[in-house]
Amino acid sequence: MPHTSTEKLAIAKVALIVVCLGSIVGPLGMASVNIAIPDLAADLQANAKMVSWLPTLFILSSVIFMLPAGKLADNYGRKRIYAYGLALNAFSSLMCGVSNSIEWVLFWRFVQGGASAMIFGTGVAIITSVTPSHKRGAALGIAAACIYVGLTIAPAVGGWLTELWGWRSVFLFQVPIVIALLIVIKLRLSGEWKNDNKTKFDWWGTAIFAVFSLSLVYGLSILPSVLGFVLVALSALSLMFFVLHQSRSRRPLIRVQMFRESRVFSMSLSTSLLMYASNVPLIFLLSLYLQYVKDLTPLHAGQIILVQALSMAVIAPMSGKLSDKFQSRLVATVGCVIVACGMLILSLMNTDTSITFIVGSLLLIGVGFGLFSTPNNNAIMGSVQLHEVGVASATMNLARTIGNLFGMSMVNLMVHYYIGEAQFTQEQNPALIQTVEMALSMSLAFVVIACVISGFRGKSDST
Repeated sequence: MPHTSTEKLAIAKVALIVVCLGSIVGPLGMASVNIAIPDLAADLQANAKMVSWLPTLFILSSVIFMLPAGKLADNYGRKRIYAYGLALNAFSSLMCGVSNSIEWVLFWRFVQGGASAMIFGTGVAIITSVTPSHKRGAALGIAAACIYVGLTIAPAVGGWLTELWGWRSVFLFQVPIVIALLIVIKLRLSGEWKNDNKTKFDWWGTAIFAVFSLSLVYGLSILPSVLGFVLVALSALSLMFFVLHQSRSRRPLIRVQMFRESRVFSMSLSTSLLMYASNVPLIFLLSLYLQYVKDLTPLHAGQIILVQALSMAVIAPMSGKLSDKFQSRLVATVGCVIVACGMLILSLMNTDTSITFIVGSLLLIGVGFGLFSTPNNNAIMGSVQLHEVGVASATMNLARTIGNLFGMSMVNLMVHYYIGEAQFTQEQNPALIQTVEMALSMSLAFVVIACVISGFRGKSDST
């Protein structure tokens, strides 16, 4: 029986609430774990090499399953895949929280990353499916803001939970929230949204992309060994083969011709990848630096790191309005330049650096990132045809995730080189400082390249 307009509006409101809560819980569960890493490592006697895989495996799994999750949602139901993702996220969080070895935590962290792909790969599609076109932009904007809210409060929540109840609570607190969300979906979110005709799933494309991701991440982590170089070469070949396969496939996971058709689209995605590759090492290593080198509590460290995400959350909505008045590439490029200035200042950090200096640098980076993110997304979405905005949205999310994955893979390489099998202790502080310095130099280089690409990307139709 068709829904009345009043019922459709009610469904749209419930869908927005559900997706927004999922958009908060996802980043909250991912980013809050970084603050708990020192306590987790000490309790499970995990060395630096194992610890560095905690964020990496989560991101790797998200990259591998992002496109397949979106395809499955189109075929079998977006609400169904979204709910399955939430349930799997709750279960894997529970298993991380009760694990007694670092190996099991890493395994369930990988599963949690796949669950995250199911959530983020379908959330925007649900909102698009149920929201009237004249209200869709506002709804998507609210959902995007919720991601920043999750990232903003994650460090403080992670520090607070770790200090009061230990590292396991950072995983376990998500479980009742997700269960409550699943109940709301079951009782209040009626209907299902999927394509009328199922399309054949591209298993070969999925497998090739998985080989690319796995070989790149593991290969980078074991350089300069011979096997490391072999795996990096394999990742390059796999990527080329994936592009070739997608260009010839009748039902591709992604239409690669879009990259050739629009310079703005391809260069904006490249800028996004580089900017996010520069940011994720910063959050991970600063958490370690503040707790090991500066001897701060998890709560205090989380409050300091919160500064960047908070400034991003404040500036991002404003930058969206600026991109409506000025060219998106100009606003985004100014943001890139500000981030570069913040990274340059932060790269001067050493053992004796004051907390005020670090907070000021993070504030500058957050403001720059807030100016960059929304206009850059606007440029991407404004550079494609209307019937391909769904593909563009998925590709934009994938570029951001791959940037995170590449940045963390490079940090893994640095941690393995400077610290190796040793556990994080006060004796390893000099090696940790070297790792932080090298990572900040790498991040600065990524941002500088992003500035150049952003400035020369051209003008999209919508800006």
